[in-house]
Amino acid sequence: MTLKLYYHPLSNFCQKALISLYESNVDFTPVFIDLGNESDRAKLGAVWPMVKFPVLVDEARGESVPEATIIIEYLNDRHPAAVPLIPAEKDAARTVRLMDRFFDLHVNQHMFAVVSDRLKPEERKDPAGVEEAKAKLAETYAYADGVLKAREWAAGNDFSMADCAAAPTLYYANRIVPFGEHKNLAAYFERLMKRPSFARVFEEAEPYRHLFPAG
Repeated sequence: MTLKLYYHPLSNFCQKALISLYESNVDFTPVFIDLGNESDRAKLGAVWPMVKFPVLVDEARGESVPEATIIIEYLNDRHPAAVPLIPAEKDAARTVRLMDRFFDLHVNQHMFAVVSDRLKPEERKDPAGVEEAKAKLAETYAYADGVLKAREWAAGNDFSMADCAAAPTLYYANRIVPFGEHKNLAAYFERLMKRPSFARVFEEAEPYRHLFPAG
């Protein structure tokens, strides 16, 4: 086995990478990392000095590939799925990358702001900041709902890297600010939940889901 994924099952970015691996049907060895364990941190730091997961290590090529989006780009080049997660056609690929960035940088940013506040001690909590993040999250829902009115998947008719990003982030976001009236987004998320790759990732995270600060 030449591919190793350094990850934690609860991390949405690790889940994003896992979905792509399962979509591509690539054999790999999972390397569980607990960032609270110094030995695990040292193990992760040896392959990526930033000590952040996920990291894909390709032992045959002597490469360490950090960051979920870059991992998917790497897999798309080296181990493409039957339907590529990043299309060859440039305009279609640009749409995929835009939606990938949308879910990672916008939806995730506001979701994480709320989650991180829940982990702070009482004297450092920021109620105003939380309400602002929730309002921004609702704005991202409105945008996604409009886009998804005419699309089966995030970037078009084919499942792509953008959907790998969307699935775990939307799961956590919906627990913070429910989709509510955004019916297209809710229907899209139902399709994601039924996708075998995400269903597998979701099941694998179950033993750790109680660690999510639901509020």
